Amino acid sequence: MSVRIILRDRLVEALNKAGLPPESAAIVPSTDLRFGDYQSNAAMVLAKARKQPPRTVAQQILENLEVGDLCESVEVAGAGFLNFRLKVGPLAEWVQKLAGDARMGVAKAETPKRIVVDFSSPNVAKPMHVGHIRSTILGDVLARIARFLGHEVITDNHLGDWGTQFGKIIYGWKHLLDRSALETAPVPELLRLYREVTAREASDPEMAKEVRAELVKLQQGDAENLEIWKQTVALSWREFEKLYRFLDVSFDEHLGESFYNGRLAPMVDELLASGLAEISEGAVCIFFRDNPALGDKPCLVRKSDGGFLYATTDLATLAYRKERWNPDAVWYVTGAPQALHFQQVFEAAKKMGFATETNHIAFGSILGDDRKIMKTRSGENVQLGDVLAEAVERARKIICEKNPELPAEELESIAEMIGVGAVKYAELCQHRMTDYVFSWDKMLAFQGNTAPYLQNAYVRIRSIFRKAEAGWESAGKAVVIGKEEERLLGLKLLQYGEILPEVLEDFRPNLLANYLYDLANVFHSFYEACPVLKAEAALRDSRLVLCETTAKVLSHGLSVLGIRCPERM
Repeated sequence: MSVRIILRDRLVEALNKAGLPPESAAIVPSTDLRFGDYQSNAAMVLAKARKQPPRTVAQQILENLEVGDLCESVEVAGAGFLNFRLKVGPLAEWVQKLAGDARMGVAKAETPKRIVVDFSSPNVAKPMHVGHIRSTILGDVLARIARFLGHEVITDNHLGDWGTQFGKIIYGWKHLLDRSALETAPVPELLRLYREVTAREASDPEMAKEVRAELVKLQQGDAENLEIWKQTVALSWREFEKLYRFLDVSFDEHLGESFYNGRLAPMVDELLASGLAEISEGAVCIFFRDNPALGDKPCLVRKSDGGFLYATTDLATLAYRKERWNPDAVWYVTGAPQALHFQQVFEAAKKMGFATETNHIAFGSILGDDRKIMKTRSGENVQLGDVLAEAVERARKIICEKNPELPAEELESIAEMIGVGAVKYAELCQHRMTDYVFSWDKMLAFQGNTAPYLQNAYVRIRSIFRKAEAGWESAGKAVVIGKEEERLLGLKLLQYGEILPEVLEDFRPNLLANYLYDLANVFHSFYEACPVLKAEAALRDSRLVLCETTAKVLSHGLSVLGIRCPERM
């Protein structure tokens, strides 16, 4: 159990004794450690409701609060904050327990859920671009954290593998295909076909008719066109998998839009028959007249020409997931512009009887130096593969300058860890709704809130153990806290178990990223103020325990962010 939960439980007891409602018993880490380690604004919340001075209510709470075994002091400060400062004895004992805890103080969820996480979702026959960074990395990290907290997670990559673009690709395949290019670089060749056919049909009406005919043949199950489509999907997935392996991202399923085709018409017919949907101007719509926010924004599930929409597929997908996995929650990690779409889909799903918790985990945009959506100079999307390759190349140059003696194979491995880690962390240290400027210099810097800074902190700690005697173990070693820097490091380590579950409360990996950055800073202050290997025996062992536990937390925290740590740089 975390220190914060213990303090909260003691606060609940005090509120009950004082005849005050316990719902306001919130405890948070202090924003300014000069005034305490944890704080509560319970008195201020209660004072407002009771129309009493906050400090008077705080004093009532204090008189009933029993934390003398844990806290050196509890003070009423400011307008009525309760500030808790922990005793070093209990703090040292907690840190010692943490050092031997494989879960590093992180408790499993009391009520585990089965969660489907829908993320990444590239389009077949198109290269993944920089816009896929956020969905892919956010979705992967949320899935990793949920699994570590004890939830059952199913990751599903909902591929864009159906639609009007396939008429163009099939026509291009039959008439314009470069076989050698398809074998060496399939996705760029498929994209070339799409673009060339699009350009030609704009000035050639007869060709446009042929393109449309190829699409109709595909939709009607023509064997030749289905085979071309299947090859297109397989070739695209093969290329996607290369990037996913490089990013260390995996999926339990990658069921594309095509998988649900046979479910769309029957579902729409059922919606009409049940009265949940109605025909309006030839289209089939689900109206939300009882929802003021969506009253004039119906969910269209079939167009007037008989075509289906993304909403139709998403509702069919949700129905399938319910049948197959019966999840407690489904998380959709997609951009903020799709907010209205998911509001409509979720509301429609409720009308259809789906009680499953659904969440749209939205995010902002990645910007170029001009603070516009990141594009190449020619105005095209920057390809994800190019971004990752450049990140590794830049990292390789930096490592070569710092450590030119590294063997080539080790250099390459470290460059990948740093380059890919830098791209991921630049995403994860931001609030997900923030639009941020993509900056190579900033993300690869060894100072500031970056992955290389955190990786270097881990490497620095591991170097301490390379200098210590062989076979040193923390088991049985007592933690002794004397200096303030030791106390602050111990306190920060204990907060890991508090931070990780909070990430999922509003889907904010930046809470974990910023915690790790703070931990690295606190460790550096400790390292500068507290000699480790030159300290006398018992103190030396205690400080080595603090170092080892810091390395464990840094490494684990980065691993759930999908970032690996090298042993040297």
